[in-house]
Amino acid sequence: MAVPGFLFGSVAAVWIMLKEPLVPLTRKRFSLFTRTRYQYGSLETKERKKGKEVWEFRYYEPDAQGERQRRAITIGSREDYPTESAARKSPVVQAILLRLNAEQPSAVGAGNFGAVIARYEQEEMPERYSTKSAYQSYIKNQIRPRWAGTQMSAIKPMAVEDWLKNMTLAPKTKSHVRSLMHTIFQCAERWELIEKNPIKLVRVRGGSKRLKTPRVIAPEQFHSLLPFIREPYRTMVLIAGCLGLRVSEIAALQWRDFDFAGGTLLIQRSVVHGRVGDVKTEYSRDSVPLDTAVVAALMLHQKGCIPTPEGWLFANPVTGRPYHQEEIQKNHIRPAGVEAEIDGDIGWHTFRHSYRSWLDDTGTPLTVQKELMRHASIQTTMNIYGKAMTDSKRQAHSKVVEMVLKGSKPSEKTLISAIGS
Repeated sequence: MAVPGFLFGSVAAVWIMLKEPLVPLTRKRFSLFTRTRYQYGSLETKERKKGKEVWEFRYYEPDAQGERQRRAITIGSREDYPTESAARKSPVVQAILLRLNAEQPSAVGAGNFGAVIARYEQEEMPERYSTKSAYQSYIKNQIRPRWAGTQMSAIKPMAVEDWLKNMTLAPKTKSHVRSLMHTIFQCAERWELIEKNPIKLVRVRGGSKRLKTPRVIAPEQFHSLLPFIREPYRTMVLIAGCLGLRVSEIAALQWRDFDFAGGTLLIQRSVVHGRVGDVKTEYSRDSVPLDTAVVAALMLHQKGCIPTPEGWLFANPVTGRPYHQEEIQKNHIRPAGVEAEIDGDIGWHTFRHSYRSWLDDTGTPLTVQKELMRHASIQTTMNIYGKAMTDSKRQAHSKVVEMVLKGSKPSEKTLISAIGS
């Protein structure tokens, strides 16, 4: 009896299967069908000999050789997180789990924006103190309270835009908050948690505008202010007015930054709240010219300067560290402004804005102004003109110094004597 054609193929297939040796249905054989294990870690409380009971989070993490190593980290006290559930929702735990389960983020709540914020704080936060403290403030006061509990997929451009619009903050501050959220979402893109950054479509109207016009004083007002400020703060203010430096840069000056023979100063660090760090931008690290009158004033200051191992120009005699500029502004500059009968508040940045205005008054070309102010936007100008602006910068700077100090420029004989001493 003939076998129908449609059955012949099936019979042949069964015959081949029976002839093949049986293979155990091992997990290794069918690894493509196994579920990936998610790591949740474990939380335990630990008592300390001194202090409060704390939560310890334990987990496994591969080392450089790929071997699993057990890790443990203290995340906070029992007082900070009363329950295990609260401890598990802490930013530290959420950030660790998001990193450990990068291939399966949905299992640990990566859809929650709070976990992404936490990982950003741990891995991507800028190191510069002033930038870091500003970002931490925006996260703590604006971003986390509103968005930490929201799913990533639920954060839409118009919702964020409406939220920013209703904030009682300056437009520039709103722009900073928006930029930080954009940066955090960029990290989420790199971590492959999302496909598109929704903040790209968010607008902040007037984000570059200030609510207040920057304060500017006239050279005559600056000159009248100096007698009411005692040393060493007077020299700090003199540098601010004659060089247009940021106060964080003035507080960070060391004697080795100066080339008195060449008449230049290299700006290469900043101090904010007593913490030494890098300059504000890569373009801020630059040399500025020193007029002879400024050199003479610095030489005079050096004779009475508090000596320190680091060579700080303006060191607190009690601590040997740079002064905190906020206290100088509050206790010396503002009262001096009242004594000199100058209307309005005067602060450190008043001198930088004024310096920019005085450059305008001298007819300084805009390209030279950008170099002297060391703004980030000068990069194109520097690439085009190179060092051709050196003489122009020095001439413009000297005009401002002469105008500010009202012709009290020292003679060559006085300068040589000061340098020689």
